[in-house]
Amino acid sequence: MSGLPDLAGQRVLITGASGGVGGGIARVLAAAGARLALHYRGESRASADAIGALVRELRGAGAEVEALRADLSAPGAAATLVADAVSALGALDGLVNNAGVQPVAPLAETTRAEWDEVLGTNLGAVFELSQAAAAVMAGERGGRGANRWITHIASVEASRPSPAHAHYAAAKAGVVMHARAAALELGPLGIRVNTVSPGLVDRPGLADAWPEGVASWTTHAPLGRLATAADIGGACALLASPAAAFITGQDLAVDGGMLATPGW
Repeated sequence: MSGLPDLAGQRVLITGASGGVGGGIARVLAAAGARLALHYRGESRASADAIGALVRELRGAGAEVEALRADLSAPGAAATLVADAVSALGALDGLVNNAGVQPVAPLAETTRAEWDEVLGTNLGAVFELSQAAAAVMAGERGGRGANRWITHIASVEASRPSPAHAHYAAAKAGVVMHARAAALELGPLGIRVNTVSPGLVDRPGLADAWPEGVASWTTHAPLGRLATAADIGGACALLASPAAAFITGQDLAVDGGMLATPGW
């Protein structure tokens, strides 16, 4: 990508980096010069293969990258992951909370266990990771003048939910408000906290699996296309950069203008 901000020297932990959006964020931040710790859950061979391929790709392009495995649903895993990232990178300047799940279940059929899993993964882990990362960042030298930040990946569903996504939409709305509340408390420590809310993000096979959804989105979105993982990465790079030094507690929708469309 051209026109990226200069993130040279930034040391960043990205969670959920084995997925499409996480990988896109990693590629953009690496191209901007950041050093990266890439988290993956590793419960499947596909996850391990994906993170391995991404690490090889980024190292081949000259980036400094380490892969870190963690099951964020396990007690204490978030704090351990942050500590491992600091050990790998030497310090921590930024955190991208991207890891999450997106199951589909009608509200009437959703069990409490399913609800708790989505809220725990998509919101609880965000809280734990942010808490651990902020403790590290606050202890680093640099104070208010340093560029230290946390970016949560939320969703446009935080304000415009889809059917069968009550648990997901509720969790993402919580992520947006968590960022605002955290920005309030962490600002005096020199740490900025924001959210990026993607719209529908393209991925291989999506148009075949959900042709009516893709057609509806591209028809109604003012920019006439789906988001790409690189679009989400670009928003993260912007919020990580010194150009965003006075931006905190904000939600940046990356949806091609969909939230601006009328609902009637």
